[in-house]
Amino acid sequence: MKRELNILIGTLCLLVARSFQAQTIAETIPEANPGRPTVSTPATLTPVGYLQFENGLLYAEHSPEFSTRTGLNQVTKLAVFSRLQALLLIEPLVHSRAGGSNTENHVGEVFLGVQGVLLPGERRRPTVSVSYMYRLHASPAPEIDIGTFRQSAIVLVSDDLLGFHFDLNGIATEQEDSGLRRAQFGQTLSVSHPLGRFTVSGEIWHFSQPLTGGNAVGNLWAASYPVRKNLVVDVGFDHGLTSTSTQWETFGGVTYLLPHRLWRERR
Repeated sequence: MKRELNILIGTLCLLVARSFQAQTIAETIPEANPGRPTVSTPATLTPVGYLQFENGLLYAEHSPEFSTRTGLNQVTKLAVFSRLQALLLIEPLVHSRAGGSNTENHVGEVFLGVQGVLLPGERRRPTVSVSYMYRLHASPAPEIDIGTFRQSAIVLVSDDLLGFHFDLNGIATEQEDSGLRRAQFGQTLSVSHPLGRFTVSGEIWHFSQPLTGGNAVGNLWAASYPVRKNLVVDVGFDHGLTSTSTQWETFGGVTYLLPHRLWRERR
């Protein structure tokens, strides 16, 4: 009887120890910092040393280049320092239809970039960052209303005020078509607010269309939910407000912060 009691006590102690260990590991995992699903990108970076994956599906219809378009998108982020982050953007598959039954399947474009913090946010001071993106692979797949770019530069500002979070972007890109190069300019403003465990976001955005002489303007609404601190799911829609804008876009996705640091933190 004494032997069985010792085994039982030892088993309980082991379970309690594992429980505390799991709790400690969970507490040390930092929170994900999703850049999706808004057009705006936050000026703040992901936790240093942790890979973050942002995966999504976007369905769009009624645009100048297509009738319908479905694309998978994937963004990988890694902050190597507290003020510097690397980004890789990939669209693994684009399925589109133009007119009747004319459908196409293509691998989308690939971009590589960096984002650096110029001014960390403190108290009433916003976070200010800049980023640069360069296209590694061009795709024949049709694009949504803002088109595609060869390279881009973005100024990003993020701040919190009166319980609301603001992300403001000023964007300049180089668009290219048949050897013709033109500068494109865009502005985005996203405002989000927590409702319970959900976060609701509203956004207005504008991009010039230098190759066609038009302007794309849209209004986006989305909601996100943290399943865990390092796992966030989102869903939303966007409505184009001009004749040259994609009229409707619906999307959903997942942001996952890998819970293991790639290198040891310096003491």
